[in-house]
Amino acid sequence: MKAVVIRRYGAAEVLQYEEVEQPKIEPTQLLVKVRASSVNPIDWKIRQGMLSLITGSNFPKILGFDVAGDVVAVGSGVTHFKPGDAIYGSTSFPGGGYAEFAAVPENVVALKPTNLSYEEAGAVPLAALTALQALRNEGNIQTGQSVLINGAAGGVGIFAVQIAKALGAVVTGVCSTKNLDLVKSLGSDRVIDYTQQDFTQDIAQYDIIFDAVGKRSLSQTKKVLKPNGIYITTLPSPEVFLESLLTAFLPVQKAKFILEKPNTQDLVYLKELIEAGKIRVVIDRTYPLQELAAAHIYSETGRAVGKIAIAQPAVDIAVSN
Repeated sequence: MKAVVIRRYGAAEVLQYEEVEQPKIEPTQLLVKVRASSVNPIDWKIRQGMLSLITGSNFPKILGFDVAGDVVAVGSGVTHFKPGDAIYGSTSFPGGGYAEFAAVPENVVALKPTNLSYEEAGAVPLAALTALQALRNEGNIQTGQSVLINGAAGGVGIFAVQIAKALGAVVTGVCSTKNLDLVKSLGSDRVIDYTQQDFTQDIAQYDIIFDAVGKRSLSQTKKVLKPNGIYITTLPSPEVFLESLLTAFLPVQKAKFILEKPNTQDLVYLKELIEAGKIRVVIDRTYPLQELAAAHIYSETGRAVGKIAIAQPAVDIAVSN
């Protein structure tokens, strides 16, 4: 099969499109013909070697955590999916989605939302699960609470705004001037242009501040966080990690960080929200798999609005019954 692999850590040019062996599935896995994937910052952080203590030095590696595609074969222990099913979900760490076929655990995928294309579905899993689990699991979001999303036009932020609204919150989105209308259209009740105003100096206070771009800390946001409010970030920096330990068991403002945990149940919940029209997918650009290096370079600029999709051409495939 064709895949994009890395044989060392480095800049985008280490991503090579080449022929590799098709993966073999274990009893609890699905073999998926990948129709689409996406770029998440963790993909290029792994590629750069920023997580090498976790990802190790065994090469080649196929990156890509998001997949949408068709089930070709199932392992002997798979009970909820069959060949021919259109699915979306996650791959095992450190990836595998940047390929024509992927071996995917049954418990981290769900049937694809019927109203999404493969490219749209492939842009959902990691970013939307991060937003959902941050707000619901870490933030314990409640109807009527005030929630601020920093980075509301980014890959995680677009989902966070919509999920917070679906869960009944009053949402303030922080973004740049050019994205104000988009963030409003996603359901944000109020929008702050960070080029004109520092939200940490606002007069309003929030029950939850979700820093979807990992640019702040609890100490920087204390003024605009309610006395028992929760600050959540996608970036577990040493400062935030210390703050989370210090505030964990005290009735004070808390700092938390989100580490997304892929699972079928949450993907089914997101599917229901998507099919009900409560979540839509915003794709900035779509690249073919062969141009993955260009997609990574664009993601690294930090200027992408919503998600960057990676598409593969649809071809007829044989399924194993």
